[in-house]
Amino acid sequence: MSRFSSFSKFAAPRRPQAVSELLGRTDAFAALRAGVEQISALERDLAQLLPDYLSANVEPGFIKDGALTLFAAHSALAARLRQVEPRLLSELQQRGWPVRTLAIKVRPRPMAEPPAPKQARMTPAGAAALQALSRTLAPSPLQAALAKMAARHGKPVDQND
Repeated sequence: MSRFSSFSKFAAPRRPQAVSELLGRTDAFAALRAGVEQISALERDLAQLLPDYLSANVEPGFIKDGALTLFAAHSALAARLRQVEPRLLSELQQRGWPVRTLAIKVRPRPMAEPPAPKQARMTPAGAAALQALSRTLAPSPLQAALAKMAARHGKPVDQND
């Protein structure tokens, strides 16, 4: 029995709440909500204005004193962003963003976990078929590879059969 069990019977069950609902409750969160909405809208516009390979690897920052900071995943993307900077700045201004300059910075992302190595599985019937095939072949690299594969997935192949 938990030492908190006597308290839990009095607590009302909580329902999940949307973040926007929580941020709208107090004035203290109003600025945070406005910032989140601004970044969200900027991400949508950047996704429309930039090619897919750029928009997937660029994150907008806040607009401060007319300067929008864009964070690129690596230096090659930052260099490409600098090439399209005049066009991007003009298109953002046409969409109503109060931006006079872009500051492009590199913010490396953590490396993704490599995918797990494949674990091939063979049925006993498949292993037996490989064994039978390896017995019919003359000694060769193919015969040795089939015998090794059959041994790994089934009973060892007798080379003298």
